[in-house]
Amino acid sequence: MKKPRIVILGAGYGGLLTAVRLQKKLNANEAEVTLINKHNYHYETTWLHEASAGTLHHDRLRYDITSVIDKSKVNLVEDTVIEVNKEAKMVVCENNKEIPYDYLVVALGAESETFGIEGLKEYAFSISSVNKARHIRDHIEHQFALYAKDKKEERLTIVVGGAGFTGIEFIGELANRVPGLCKEYDIDQKKVRVICVEAAPSALPGFDPELVSYAVARLEKKGVEFMIGTPIKGCTEEGIIVGKGEEETEMIPAGTVVWAAGVRGSSIIDKSGFENMRGRVKVEPTLLAPGEDDVFVIGDCSLVINEEINRPYPPTAQISMQQAEVCAKNILALVRGGQLENFEYKPKGTVCSLGDDDGIGVVFDKKIKGTSAAIMKKVIDNRALYMVGGISLLMKKGKFKFL
Repeated sequence: MKKPRIVILGAGYGGLLTAVRLQKKLNANEAEVTLINKHNYHYETTWLHEASAGTLHHDRLRYDITSVIDKSKVNLVEDTVIEVNKEAKMVVCENNKEIPYDYLVVALGAESETFGIEGLKEYAFSISSVNKARHIRDHIEHQFALYAKDKKEERLTIVVGGAGFTGIEFIGELANRVPGLCKEYDIDQKKVRVICVEAAPSALPGFDPELVSYAVARLEKKGVEFMIGTPIKGCTEEGIIVGKGEEETEMIPAGTVVWAAGVRGSSIIDKSGFENMRGRVKVEPTLLAPGEDDVFVIGDCSLVINEEINRPYPPTAQISMQQAEVCAKNILALVRGGQLENFEYKPKGTVCSLGDDDGIGVVFDKKIKGTSAAIMKKVIDNRALYMVGGISLLMKKGKFKFL
């Protein structure tokens, strides 16, 4: 009897944990599991802001996929997915061409969303991969080095578009990094400008207002400038253009522009003919794609509605990993002829870092800030490592500097 072929697209939080759970629960020769990923490594997406600011080396946030999967049970294919052919039940890849499946897990992650703002794709950086994080870090350092020679003050202006979690966490790390850069390149710190531009009427939209006020005050104390309720109208090689009133605009010269104000699901979702909203599929309670009985969609490519407010849950590592647990169980149920389980998101809290030593959060309905939030952030990061790779991965990559 032919073994069912399970193919997982993407080795982010959701895809990798699905593979790890399947290899633990599948019996020998019960199914073939293939994990397709662009690289031979997984990276902690929620740590990218640290590598981008230069406060964490990029090698600290990634590890070899083969260090956590059993190669006798999971076949790792290092390739780029181009499209899913649902009718033929094939995954089309760049190098391996076509890989057949009986059950498919789409966990391809997110892409930057520029909302059509002119110039962002060409001139702004995005915090979206290990290589892009390295590029941001190197670019900022290069601007400081060039300033030491030509004294062009715009080189020391860093604009961050977006005051959501990614933007604020990046700014928090950057605020801690700037003093060191100034010392290294013998630059007066007062000449450095870190500007956060947010179109919404508040930083961290939807977060507890008291904690938002704390975060903004702490970052302003470190020299960060906030332009709240200010839309970005465009981006050029010289800097950004922001809206000032209904018709007026203002040009802000900047050596570095980082766009952190929007993500969407994978463009492969749309290309493959899935019904979607900005690359995200509104999944069935079982995490199956609508109208499909063999395709699961999890992580940033999935859309799960919070029934209390009738809005989608934001795509986070926490929801991806909870989906992975249910997805693995449901694939086992399909392989063995069991009953599918419905996914129910159980949020355990949210913590936003403001640098290595500060943060804000709500954990089990309790507000936390300062050092306690910073410690909790590291506990959450360590828990994610443990869930995927156990104690060995935790000891190798975990964050243990709590004070």
